[in-house]
Amino acid sequence: MAVKRIGGGGFTTTCCKCSVERRRKRRTTTTTAGFFHRHSFFKNRNDSMLSHSLLFTNQWGKFSPRNFCIFSMNHEEKSGSMILETFKQRRVPIFVMMPIDALGIDTSGVPKIRKVKALTMSLKALKLAGVHGITVEVWWGIVERSSPFDYNWSVYEQLFTLISGSGLKLHVALSFHSNVESFKEKGGVSLPLWILEIGRLNRNIYYKDQNGFSSSDYLTLGVDQIPLFHGRTALQCYEDFMYSFIQKFETLMGSVIEEVSIGLGPSGELRYPAHPSKDGRWEFPGIGEFQCYDKYMMEDLQKAACQEGQPKWGNKGPQNAGCYNSLPSGVPFFENGGESFLSDYGQFFLEWYSGKLIHHADAILAKAANMFKKYQINGPDTVLLVAKIGGIYWWYQTESHPAELTAGYYNTALRDGYEPLASVLSRHGVALHVSCLEMIDSETPSNYGCSPEGLLEQIRTVSKRRVIHLTGRNANERFDKAGLRQITTNCYQAEAGSFTYFRMNDKIFRVENWNNFVPFVRRMNSDH
Repeated sequence: MAVKRIGGGGFTTTCCKCSVERRRKRRTTTTTAGFFHRHSFFKNRNDSMLSHSLLFTNQWGKFSPRNFCIFSMNHEEKSGSMILETFKQRRVPIFVMMPIDALGIDTSGVPKIRKVKALTMSLKALKLAGVHGITVEVWWGIVERSSPFDYNWSVYEQLFTLISGSGLKLHVALSFHSNVESFKEKGGVSLPLWILEIGRLNRNIYYKDQNGFSSSDYLTLGVDQIPLFHGRTALQCYEDFMYSFIQKFETLMGSVIEEVSIGLGPSGELRYPAHPSKDGRWEFPGIGEFQCYDKYMMEDLQKAACQEGQPKWGNKGPQNAGCYNSLPSGVPFFENGGESFLSDYGQFFLEWYSGKLIHHADAILAKAANMFKKYQINGPDTVLLVAKIGGIYWWYQTESHPAELTAGYYNTALRDGYEPLASVLSRHGVALHVSCLEMIDSETPSNYGCSPEGLLEQIRTVSKRRVIHLTGRNANERFDKAGLRQITTNCYQAEAGSFTYFRMNDKIFRVENWNNFVPFVRRMNSDH
């Protein structure tokens, strides 16, 4: 069974071969950070040296002259020892995610690109460094901001033109969530204003925890099939948005837009918001809480319990599962016992809870695959559909995997919770995007059962079995050689088709970071 890809340069069952076929061979050059004054460089690989004026301040968008930065090929070649021998003949194109505050809404309610001149200089620097493309979050709350069906794509037309004009490709992340809570002060992109107005009258359109607390970050999947949004269901809203996007940017498909990820939940990931760190409810390494207490999810739970012949199971979620910052020890639901995750009730609830999430992904991705179908035919207009999942790696080494369970991944020591998801992605020809590629087990707290490497190995195994294309990103900023080496290793072992660096800001352009980042990019996207 071949891995599906939207458009030309179709996938084969060997991801290594795919990643070579899907990118045109291109020349990469060594560069420094910031803006280059009529950049020049020597082509003699043995003694070439690049010297430019480094321009930046402590904000990614504000540059000012600083010290000269000298970056030589000798430095790069010394760093070449970091390249694993087994990584040879592999190419992994690098995307860099846009700054979180790149887009804003002005006082008149009009979306705009912030710090255009600085962004342009940053894009040029990244292109010269060998970066393949930019990941752009396309926010539902910007495009369909004011009223239903009133799609305004103007700011993205400008942004895509700016990026493509710099010679960079695009990974577009269709984002049906909010990022307001990511801002310490007022700012960010909310859900559409007309959605918020509906939510003001009916808080049950959002996820709720056991204490009734809700966040307007993402619509609960309980409203997927309920026409609460001016006659439309949530799924219909997502479908209409995707259709409008394709109609607007059809001419860029394949030529500029190479990947499109479909938002499936908070942060664009297929999961429940079980670990809300931004509002103070949760802190690492808490197990999190189940998010099924809105009216519509509870009605569905009651229906499922009745069908199971156990109506009392539908009255509420587990009452012995602790709270956000509980540790698994001493929490009955996540230990062995008569009322634990291993009980008949525990298995019923977790099957229902995770099953709703899988059904949510299946429904949205089916619509996306159908709309992008014309780009699944081999040809020049190749676009890869992508689905993101969260990297819930803490308490992974316990029997119950409680942090994964509350997030909606029914994955335990006795059950592979990623197999059902992989089955859905395989059926729709969608790639799986995973995070935590920079993380190393030995760098995580051992007393919290952490194993990002174990989690990635499990996902990698099920993906190979289902012949699913993998892409990935880092969860935390890493510019040190050890972290970048781990990304290189994981991308090779996972046969990743691309990697997204999370994300562009002032730190990436600092001399000490840039001198590690550039060789990393060159190793990843060059043939050896």
